[in-house]
Amino acid sequence: MRMRTFMLILALLALPLSAQASPLTDAIQKRYETIQHFQADFQQELTNAASGSVEKRSGRIWFKQPSLVRWDTLKPEKEILVVGQNAVWNYVEADKIAMKYRTNQVFNSKTMIRFLSGKANLKEDFKVTEQGAEDGLIKVRLVPKEPEPSMVMAYIWVDPKTHLLGRVLIVDFFGNGNQLTLLGLATDKRPEAKLFEFTPPAGVQVRDNSKQ
Repeated sequence: MRMRTFMLILALLALPLSAQASPLTDAIQKRYETIQHFQADFQQELTNAASGSVEKRSGRIWFKQPSLVRWDTLKPEKEILVVGQNAVWNYVEADKIAMKYRTNQVFNSKTMIRFLSGKANLKEDFKVTEQGAEDGLIKVRLVPKEPEPSMVMAYIWVDPKTHLLGRVLIVDFFGNGNQLTLLGLATDKRPEAKLFEFTPPAGVQVRDNSKQ
């Protein structure tokens, strides 16, 4: 499910780096402890390991603690993912279909729940290796101690000046890559509450999976 991939990336973006004793991760921890919300433009590359094909997507993300998310993909097609207080909506404009889920249907990953609840712990959940500088960012490798099909390895790139994440790459069991680059990340603009609400447009077919 595409939503799980979206949310896993957002979980990595918002994770509290609280247990790895190094100057870098300590600095990141202190920075992220103060963040209650952020917004950013994104560029995404989905790489198929079998075919080598790459799908490029772009749009905008809003996040607000504890787990409110809006993910708007604008290109190549419009798609909206809204994680509200009581439900999750996934709407693809071209298909004219809106799918509704309970939050626990989407966040069924133990690691993901720990991230979004603020209880993730790098030392407990990952083997962490700093891999030096790349493109002006510090690269960190994360290997989950309990791999899941959607993530067997991840990399994060951190701005050495702001200690904010600039890029995330997630590799799944099949070797497929999902890379997200953040542009213009801002932590000083509080998202409006209505961003995390969704009402299906008129004429859209609603598939309510929340009662399953």
